[in-house]
Amino acid sequence: MSVTSKRQFTVTRIAGALGAEIGGIDLSAPLDDSSVAEIRGALLEYLAIFFRDQELSASKFLEFARAFGTPIEYPFVRGIDGYPEIIEITKLEHERNNFGGVWHSDTTYLDEPPMGSMLYAVQVPPFGGDTLFANQYLAYEGLSAPMRGILDGLTAVNSSAKADVTKTREDMMREADGRAAQRELLSEHPAVRTHPETGRRALFVNFAHTTHFKGMTTAESTPILDFLFQHQVKPEYTCRFNWRPQSIAFWDNRAAQHNPVNDYHGFRRSMHRITLAGDRPV
Repeated sequence: MSVTSKRQFTVTRIAGALGAEIGGIDLSAPLDDSSVAEIRGALLEYLAIFFRDQELSASKFLEFARAFGTPIEYPFVRGIDGYPEIIEITKLEHERNNFGGVWHSDTTYLDEPPMGSMLYAVQVPPFGGDTLFANQYLAYEGLSAPMRGILDGLTAVNSSAKADVTKTREDMMREADGRAAQRELLSEHPAVRTHPETGRRALFVNFAHTTHFKGMTTAESTPILDFLFQHQVKPEYTCRFNWRPQSIAFWDNRAAQHNPVNDYHGFRRSMHRITLAGDRPV
């Protein structure tokens, strides 16, 4: 069996804020240590990295993911047969809501939110269905010094039950275990976290899951959060990825948010997702 070496591939930046496409690599072949290090380095630098034309079975996709972390099960949706760590995210032709279709960081309602997530395109619409990503280092650095000072001392409360995101799960949760679908998960994390690998500071609140600041009322928290939710996804902090079949996106959930654009009604879009275990934000 051949082993993929880093000398075979290239890294091409796709936007000013974040995002890079990695070409000339076959992810169905085992990666050597230098290739894993090079890809991880690109992830840390660009926060969202993309691969094209990767013909991967579920087992090969999982093998690729394991080179970068520990795949974990998603709390609300069952995995595909034989692979509990891989969930299928499908919007059918008649459905109007898309899964996770708001700006968010994945599952920040967990005590240890994931370090990253991977999506593999099984079927995409003829147009639309792009995914947006936003750099939360830049979002934090773009705030005034007084605002950074305020946020540095705040703890954000995160919930799995905010209405705007739960409605994006409804179609998929019909197939989930009823108890899992109904329970609310809560966590508390710093509003600004320090990335454990780069040491950089990143804004760590998000529209989908952050409800208020600990020790503050909802009324006190809302004006600050509403400002941050708009600020952290300014166009100059973002990139946009156009999907093709057999494309992969791999993003750093610790410093990047994402938003799947819901602009392809009447067409099917099907993706496989793997989530990688993270740590407790500090």
